[in-house]
Parts: sequence; C-alpha cells; structure tokens
Amino acid sequence: MSCWETIADYGLRSIGIGERLLPRSDFTLCQQFTLIGSGLIWNIYFGTFALLFGFFLATALAVGKAAKSPFIRKPSEWFIFVFRGSPLFIQFFFAYFLFLSLKSVSPVFDPFTAAWLGALIVLFLNTAAYSGEIFHGALMSVPKGEVEAADAFGMSGFTKFRRVIWPTMLRLAWPAYTNEAIFLFHATTLVFFSGFPAWQQRGDALYYASYFADKTFNPFVPYPILAGYFILLTLAIIGVFGLVNRRLNRHLPDAQKGRMKFRPNVIR
Repeated sequence: MSCWETIADYGLRSIGIGERLLPRSDFTLCQQFTLIGSGLIWNIYFGTFALLFGFFLATALAVGKAAKSPFIRKPSEWFIFVFRGSPLFIQFFFAYFLFLSLKSVSPVFDPFTAAWLGALIVLFLNTAAYSGEIFHGALMSVPKGEVEAADAFGMSGFTKFRRVIWPTMLRLAWPAYTNEAIFLFHATTLVFFSGFPAWQQRGDALYYASYFADKTFNPFVPYPILAGYFILLTLAIIGVFGLVNRRLNRHLPDAQKGRMKFRPNVIR
C-alpha cells in the first residue's frame, strides 16, 4: 500500500470516514503520521468549541466576580474556585459518571456520555473558569481615567462597558488569554484517557500515538510525531491570536504595542 492510499484510507478515520480496522502489523511511518494527524481533528474540535463558548462565559464570570452584589459575586467566585482548584483529569472522571447516572434516569442524557458532548462541556467549563480569572484581573486593571472619560461623554451602563471597558479589558488580558488557549488545546489530550471512551477506536491524536507505542514497543516514533503536530498547532494559535492582538491594539503607536509572548503553565 502506497502512502497516498494510506492517507485516503486513514486520513479521516477518527471521524468515521475510511477504513474501519486499524493496522495490526508492519506499521509504516506514513500510517503513524496519517492516523495521529487524523486524531488531531478531535483535539481541534474540542479546543475550538470549548474556547469559543468559554469566552462568553468567562466574560460573564469576570463581570460577576467584580459585581458589588454578593448574590452575583459569590457564585462567580465559587465557580472559578472549584474548576481552578480541581485537576482537569478528575473533572473528566466525575463528569462522565455523573452523565452515566443521569443516562440511567432518562435517555435524554445519552449524548452526554459521548466524548463529543460530555468532554466538550467539561473543557468549556474549565477554560471559562481560568479565562474568567484572567479577564477579572484585566477588568480590575482598566484605567479609571478611561471610565471617567466615558462618564464625561455621557455613556452609562452597557454602552460604557461595550465601547470602553470591555475592549480595554480584552487588550490587557489577551497575552495571558493566548497562553490559556494554548494550554486548552494541549489539555484536550486528556479526553480519551479519562472516563470518556473512544467509540470504535475513534480517538484523538494521543489515542493513536499510544496505540502505535503499545503495538511497536517503541514510543520514540509516535510520540515525537504527536509533539510535532502540537507544535504546529501551537504556532497556528499564536499566529491567529497575534492577529487579534494587533487588531485590539491598532489605535496605539507602534512603540506601545506589546508583542505576544508565549509563557506556558508548568502545572495547572
């Protein structure tokens, strides 16, 4: 089998398109590159949608944590504390068994036991908590002069938040938020190593890398391939977020525009 035939057979296997059976012997380098790359589709899916939905919840949590009313502030503080204070792996584990228990009560919860929805919800809540703390710190750092200027222009309420406070908050939080996005995509590798099963061996990139490592007894080929894919993915994230950062700071002189810096979290 040529490499092009391998790509045609296994390139989209992780989403159920192509060859159903995994290779059992005589593993080639092309097979490993193709299947691990195929599994990366799931990592991109989890990271993209969790980040997208989590962004809006994180904004609400930041505003809630800064609220004067304890009925709004306390739930936001406890939500952030719980999801930042517990390991993501444990969150996957307990969420899966919670959804499994709810499934026994009603079949409506059946999709929640699948990784495409259940794991996505966990990642969404987790990144919202971390991003909410980042946004809250930026919200507290908004210069009072800008708020007073908005008041002088007659802005109030949502208009002031949308046109002055929120853009400034994003500009201040964006470098740290970029690092959170990178960590989130890396954290998607935990999905199929927690409670959520891989249906018909349709897993993510780490799932296939582990498969080849177990079958060949040689982890020094599939895991570097996996690392290479995630390095490329990280560069893509930095590039996209860098463009957004330039957009957010387009009104500033070039000397005042801060460059994006990658500062990975050593431990979460």
